[in-house]
Amino acid sequence: MSGGSQIVITGMGAVSPIGIGNEALWTSLREGRSGVSDLGLFRDPDLPHGFGAAVADFEPKQVVRPRKSLKVMSREIQMAFAAADLACRQAGHEATPFDPDRMGVLFGAEPIPCDLDELVGAFRACMVSGQFDFRQWGTKALPEMFPLWMLKYLPNMPACHIAIAQDARGPNNSIALDDASSLLAVAEGVRVIERGHAEVMVAGGVSSRISPALWVRSHVYHFNRSATEPTAASRPFDAGRNGMVPGEGAAAFVLESRAHAEARRAAVLGRVLGFSSAFEPNRDGRPLTGMAIRAAIAQALKQAGLGPDDIGHVNAHGAGTRDDDRIEAQAIRATLGDVPVFAPKSYFGNLGPGGGAVEMAASVLALARGLVPATLNYERPDPECPVNVVAGAGQPSRRPTALLLNHTAYGQAAAVVLGAA
Repeated sequence: MSGGSQIVITGMGAVSPIGIGNEALWTSLREGRSGVSDLGLFRDPDLPHGFGAAVADFEPKQVVRPRKSLKVMSREIQMAFAAADLACRQAGHEATPFDPDRMGVLFGAEPIPCDLDELVGAFRACMVSGQFDFRQWGTKALPEMFPLWMLKYLPNMPACHIAIAQDARGPNNSIALDDASSLLAVAEGVRVIERGHAEVMVAGGVSSRISPALWVRSHVYHFNRSATEPTAASRPFDAGRNGMVPGEGAAAFVLESRAHAEARRAAVLGRVLGFSSAFEPNRDGRPLTGMAIRAAIAQALKQAGLGPDDIGHVNAHGAGTRDDDRIEAQAIRATLGDVPVFAPKSYFGNLGPGGGAVEMAASVLALARGLVPATLNYERPDPECPVNVVAGAGQPSRRPTALLLNHTAYGQAAAVVLGAA
């Protein structure tokens, strides 16, 4: 890192479809347990199949404080709040609070889709002779809605609620760059500490892709429409892959300098060794080449002072779509060779901006235990995806390092290099 500093992770919390909390998350990864299931939603031939990866047994009333805040919290905000609370507790913030003026929050998110139930009354009030009349919205719809409803769906609200609860008065920001948001939030959290603007940063991401409000734009997300067995639907890099699976989740990390952590005798979970981002313009609708992914990998390695052979495993974006997986796999092969590849989305699908954070939590746990988890549903290698996918069973780490990747359909790529504690 710049200036010879070293940023460490001292707390981590995950709210995911395969477990709430670090131990539950790792148990599912170790046992190869998928979080994808039938969601029991309505069926419509124009929408994706009704399966996805939902967070089960999540009770926000047990976590959110004060309870009245629940009125202005969507499910996504509640998950982010819970993940950050778990991370801060593990870091010892409750026992020995950080300096509030030197603690900040950076979270990846996106505009949160409105709960359809909240709009029913408003839409009905605007119906004229069986047809929706938008001209009625200003006078008849708004009185039917909760006055503060918009506060539940703004992408900056996860970071705001976390900061209020943790009394973090330092830098506060939100990054909304689709699937790259979480890793970019972690990277910027590191930079904030390096710039001396804070001593502690809570960084992570949250999102949900299982809302029917998003599914009406399902052509944007390339959902899997052909799978019949939910747990087998997410198939990163497999020759039979046919689209991504929607999911939801959040994860958060407490970042601080090693000197600050040692001064308060905090246990270190992992190290952030380097990071980078790059962009490939999508000109004239032509498919992306993976140029940004390759550049992000190369620059992250350079910043970490490592070479391709120093990476123990790649935590791949692995969305499960035909083109994205091909482009990413070829970029990994070109820059890192035959490095072992783990694709967490095989367990819980695409969580959107929250995906990178939950995936990062998986690699922090993997590094701590010296084991790279297996990728689920990888049965037939695809010659167009020339990567060494860890499948069938987990394998021992060859190096105590991991390179994490996320990218978007619009050309943004992010890479983070982690090291074991």
